[in-house]
Amino acid sequence: MTILAIDSSAKAASVCIANEEKIIGEFFINTSLTHSQTLMPMTEQLLKNTEMTIDEVDAIAVNAGPGSFTGVRIGVAAAKGLAFPKNLPCVSVSTLESMAYNLLGTDCVVCAVMDARCSQVYNAMFRIKGETVERLTDDRALSLSDLLLEFKQTDERILIVGDGAEITYDFLKNEASNAVLAPKNRRTQTASSVALAAFQKLFEGKTQTAAELMPIYLRLPQAQRELNARLRNN
Repeated sequence: MTILAIDSSAKAASVCIANEEKIIGEFFINTSLTHSQTLMPMTEQLLKNTEMTIDEVDAIAVNAGPGSFTGVRIGVAAAKGLAFPKNLPCVSVSTLESMAYNLLGTDCVVCAVMDARCSQVYNAMFRIKGETVERLTDDRALSLSDLLLEFKQTDERILIVGDGAEITYDFLKNEASNAVLAPKNRRTQTASSVALAAFQKLFEGKTQTAAELMPIYLRLPQAQRELNARLRNN
């Protein structure tokens, strides 16, 4: 089983081809270029450099959210575009869950966080035991103050990953001694971790058609929230 996996849920973007035995190839870029400029060229170049074609891919996986509204939409659109012509199954992966797979091989609790602004983070908690990832909470949007209360309920060491890791750690560190900032090379979501998470879902039969694949937002975009507020005030 060969998966082509995509992540464009935040500033960085990456594409990976993997099978059950290994990561065959991965491109990662973290620059000011937009995902619309980089994602499909990276995919085309990765297929070329691995001497593969889309005909050799069995499924398309993507971080479908939460994350940047624009980034998530671009990633999901790319996955749908790749899957439609060959009717390939799609695997929708939680961005937060994929980041937990960065820490496979360790025994720890992972706090995956993405900056949701407005003093909130997108968050989910996971327990890692060797090669097993256990979800402890649903994906959610919550305040850093509420997250601090959860850290205070346990003495267990908790590793923080994600593009919101630094702001979260800075907020927690003085009052939660069990908060640990994950190393930089394991902190950011990557397409290879999307692939690892997707294999488990494939084995469980959790796939979608390209038509069914949709972005997953934990809250409305800022523009929509502002519009709703104006409508309520009027």
